[in-house]
Amino acid sequence: MGNGTPFASMDSKPLSMSHLKIWFTAGMGFFTDAYDLLIIGFALLIFGAYSIPGFSMGTSILGQSAAAFVGSSAIFAAIFGQLIFGYLGDRVGRKRVYGIEASILVVGALLSAVATNVYLLILFRFIEGIGIGGDYPISATIMSEYANVKNRGRLVSLIFSNQGIGSVAAVAVGLASVAFLPPTLAWRVMLGAGAIPAAMVIYLRRKLPETPRYSLLVKGNAAEAERGARVLGTDITYTQVTAKASSLSKFFRRYWKTLVVTAGSWFLLDMAFYGTGVYSGPIVSAILPISSSLPTQAQLFTKVFEAGIPYFVGFFGYFTAVGLMDRLGRKITQLQGFAMMAVLYVAVAGLAITKGTSITGFAIPAIGALALYSMSFFFIDFGPNTTTFVIPAEVYPTARRTTGHGISAAAGKTGAAITTFFFPALLVSIGVQGILEMLAVVSVVGALLTLGLKESKNQSLEEASREELVSVPVVEK
Repeated sequence: MGNGTPFASMDSKPLSMSHLKIWFTAGMGFFTDAYDLLIIGFALLIFGAYSIPGFSMGTSILGQSAAAFVGSSAIFAAIFGQLIFGYLGDRVGRKRVYGIEASILVVGALLSAVATNVYLLILFRFIEGIGIGGDYPISATIMSEYANVKNRGRLVSLIFSNQGIGSVAAVAVGLASVAFLPPTLAWRVMLGAGAIPAAMVIYLRRKLPETPRYSLLVKGNAAEAERGARVLGTDITYTQVTAKASSLSKFFRRYWKTLVVTAGSWFLLDMAFYGTGVYSGPIVSAILPISSSLPTQAQLFTKVFEAGIPYFVGFFGYFTAVGLMDRLGRKITQLQGFAMMAVLYVAVAGLAITKGTSITGFAIPAIGALALYSMSFFFIDFGPNTTTFVIPAEVYPTARRTTGHGISAAAGKTGAAITTFFFPALLVSIGVQGILEMLAVVSVVGALLTLGLKESKNQSLEEASREELVSVPVVEK
């Protein structure tokens, strides 16, 4: 339980309002991440339903449709954000960069809302994506380094659960915008609203002290570590200790197997999550067709509503993970999630009646097929979508924790970018059934990779990460 580390008092500190304040400060970025994921899909529905000058999705860019670039530009950018901020979080400290990534996110969201053509929209969403990506390693690490042992999985996954809230908010904003605003304004309101939650916490992020673990084990600053511990109303047990210095090359040699598992499982998970997420509308519409006799606005409203159904189901998956993460453990939670995803994808694909690449019906009522498909979102979130975020914040040493998390998250976003970018072409070439079969295979591979995980529940960060501590006089700065 961490009694052999300087942070025993922090590790045993009961869950408090201080923990929840850090959760709120860190969590708003993930509200925006999920909001952004879903809302761009709704914007694409508007661009497809109406002729808006400058935003034709039929435009070809480098041989791909503009829709592929609009849907994936922020995801590609997030890869750079995760790697850059992951490196900086270890190089200069968590506090030095915290809040900067949220500011970039806000600027990108606001610029996206005022874009005058599809090319500028792609550019501005790329900027926004850098901020989104940067939030992953920094927020996850700050929460894990402040959390107690008993509730660490719960607290870190609670940050990530803001994605569930952001998804529901995106559906609500999307429906309201389509219902009450002209299409030329609706998509701008949708995209601009994503700046609000991140803007709310920039000040709080800049005021949060450096984490005690980074201050003591990396910087050797005992006084700063004590100040950080006082945020939780506790202290450092002893300060005459630091972490054994380790080069980046040594880190890769020592942790490469762990990186393969955390990065590989996140890569596979995001192939499923982002592919079915950004293009939830077309998938659900293939399962539950919308009458073409409805007026355009009514068709669009129905598409937004139907696209949001899986996310309402997934919402409960996030908070099931929060409740059970520290009981079941990370490995079991991730394994059962991948397994159930595979089962549900196979079930929906196997029940489909097709003509060519098009689904013409199901062997069961369509509402039943939709329920099965929506349940895949529950097990994504009560499974690898949450655990792949939590685990890298625990299993790497303090001096390389944001780097390890950033690499793992960037691998995930690479998988997301691949499926999001090629999804429009896949829909045409292999259809929804083929995509679901492909994602079933991806889920099986993810489950097999998960078998290589080492459980980190009920361990201090120093135990879980195999931190090498050495006792030396620490000079207070």
